[in-house]
Amino acid sequence: MDLTSNELLGFAPEARVLMLNCDDFGMHQAINAAVVASIEEGIAVSCSLMPPCPGAADAMRLLRQRPEIPSGIHLTLTCEMPGHRWGPLTAREKVPSLLAPDGELFAEIGGLLAQARLDEVEVEFRAQIEAVLAAGLSPTHLDWHCLADGGREEIFDLTVALAGEYGLAARVWLEPGRGKTRRRGRPAIDHPFLDSFSLDLDGKQARYARMLRDLPPGLSEWAVHPGLGDAESQTVDPDGWRVRRTDYEFLTSPEARELLRQEEITVIGYETVQRAWLTGGPADG
Repeated sequence: MDLTSNELLGFAPEARVLMLNCDDFGMHQAINAAVVASIEEGIAVSCSLMPPCPGAADAMRLLRQRPEIPSGIHLTLTCEMPGHRWGPLTAREKVPSLLAPDGELFAEIGGLLAQARLDEVEVEFRAQIEAVLAAGLSPTHLDWHCLADGGREEIFDLTVALAGEYGLAARVWLEPGRGKTRRRGRPAIDHPFLDSFSLDLDGKQARYARMLRDLPPGLSEWAVHPGLGDAESQTVDPDGWRVRRTDYEFLTSPEARELLRQEEITVIGYETVQRAWLTGGPADG
């Protein structure tokens, strides 16, 4: 009989297990500070680093000072903030299919996915992975900025192959990826994935509390996006800073920690998933 994702992770099948990962680490310093606080003082457990971003060097410094924080790589092919630009780590002439007509990374996903060549995606993904390793860090997993399961099946398959090569886990949101992952003897979430940008701001704290009370048995994952919401944040991220500030407020609240205790929810980070991926069965293609 095949083991459930909970059992692959070392938990009882009926346990309520929640992966709680902070995305966008490295985007800028106000996000970096909030992510660290959400893990050290709040209920989050792991994070995902964006190597091309202006705040990446600061984020890597923070992680080197805190080797106990599990961190993955938020593979980044888009830049959605006109006033806060970043580009590929690879020289632009080597990855032209990843660039919009203005020579910058695409701000929107459709244009990128319509023309991105898989070989150039691999070059940039490897550059981002190698940048993190060169900084002396030991990442736990790969996931994607703004791309559900990589956005295209072949990008998903490439990323899973890179995860295997580097000894990492990979985030899996959707079918058929979840089916592939389970057939390989690796854990995959049992319930719909939550991206915190999908939640309404009105009543958000109560919604989070209700979602914890209603969390079903099995493995769930929330991708949260904490940020301080300071003046810098409001300037560079006028459309998103409120999402980030409200995430930060809930993650670091006494209410959140008490709810986890009352509801007997186990919160994990990607280091737990990485261990299960490393011991999983052979790939079936």
